[in-house]
Amino acid sequence: MGLFSSPPAALGASAIRNIEAAKNLRDGVSRRGFLQASAVGAAFAASMHQLDILQSPVFAEELKKQQKHVILIWLAGGASQLETWDPKPGRATGGPFAAIQTSTPGVSISELMPKMAQRMQHTAIIRSLNTKNADHGGAAKILETGRAVDQGIPCPDLGAMIAHELGRADSQVPDYVSMYSSTEGRRQGGSGFLGGRYAPMFLTEQMIPENTSRLETLSDLDHSARGDLRAFLANKFRSGRPDLSVDSHNSAYQRVRGIMSSASLFDIEQESLAMRAKYGPTQFGEQCLVARRLVEAGVPFVKIARAWWDSHGQNFETHLELVTELDHVLATLIDDLADRGLLEHTLIATFGEFGRTPQINSSLGRDHFASAWSASLHGAGILGGSVHGKTDADGQKVIEGEVRASDLFATIFQAIGIDYRKEYHVGARPVPITDFGGQPIRGILA
Repeated sequence: MGLFSSPPAALGASAIRNIEAAKNLRDGVSRRGFLQASAVGAAFAASMHQLDILQSPVFAEELKKQQKHVILIWLAGGASQLETWDPKPGRATGGPFAAIQTSTPGVSISELMPKMAQRMQHTAIIRSLNTKNADHGGAAKILETGRAVDQGIPCPDLGAMIAHELGRADSQVPDYVSMYSSTEGRRQGGSGFLGGRYAPMFLTEQMIPENTSRLETLSDLDHSARGDLRAFLANKFRSGRPDLSVDSHNSAYQRVRGIMSSASLFDIEQESLAMRAKYGPTQFGEQCLVARRLVEAGVPFVKIARAWWDSHGQNFETHLELVTELDHVLATLIDDLADRGLLEHTLIATFGEFGRTPQINSSLGRDHFASAWSASLHGAGILGGSVHGKTDADGQKVIEGEVRASDLFATIFQAIGIDYRKEYHVGARPVPITDFGGQPIRGILA
């Protein structure tokens, strides 16, 4: 048994009506009118590859815009919830920073995040994560895969699962891009049993993928002609050879050519100076700008790792710098996506492997803490201005609405329209996409 559950169901009457509506687009029906009339259903989307309607640039652009995307901002090392989403001012554990009111009455966050405080309408805060493991390696594995127990098989990470569910076979752009960070530890994630097709494009040295440029000694005409010759020979070889390995090789080659053609997406110099100035000159800001460019082009999942939050000493100086940058860049990314009509289709998540201790140690730092920490979600499928869970007065423990990693993953899947109850099959073994018992947090979903 393979990884896929079952083939798409046969087209029904409603899908046929949608197809007829799609064909009318060429006869002068407006984009808005078409979308309202057709209500582009799942059956229609599943069968779009059978139609030539994608030749319509208007429809193709609209379809790409409607696709769901996820941007994960990974706070490598573990950000402090008390200096971000769950401040405890005036308590012995609270530290020197005050809390400020947000645009949602009754909801306060750290004063280090004034810009995000004015964007609570796009934000859901989870204040009650209890993931139990406070070791960097073990905790990162849990928050990468959503699984607290080793399944005995290599499990895919969040990006690979979303790439598998939302990626398109004919896409010319990568399905999963993971941005490098010189101090992030180069955790590359992995596609596990889903296979190399859904492994991340991991950028280790620079933001522009290596080896994607055409050789200067090769003209555009020669490059195109070589591609045509290769396609001719490959198709001739494939004729009469229904072999999956041949198909896989051809598919991989086409994806490489697609990545070569989309290499400019990673180049921020394609953006105006004004837009680049909005994000700022930092590596993190530039990576988030590239992430916007990628999702705008149809990439389902982008991960940006911002390090290093592991503040065992000088926690407050560290967070003054890092949270201030996070506040600015995250707010800019939200505004940029909203201005382009992409925020309602893009989910931004911010979390790392754990939080930090309420106790302040002798080095004025906070240590690893996985018992009561915070994450945030923004954009697609999220009920803006919502807060889930509660910690006690000193932030020592969860007293309301405890959330596990599997619940966080189920919430992300539900927000972007993936069935969190789905199962993969590895041989005859079912493996749920969400770890056993994981449930979406309904109160923060739109």
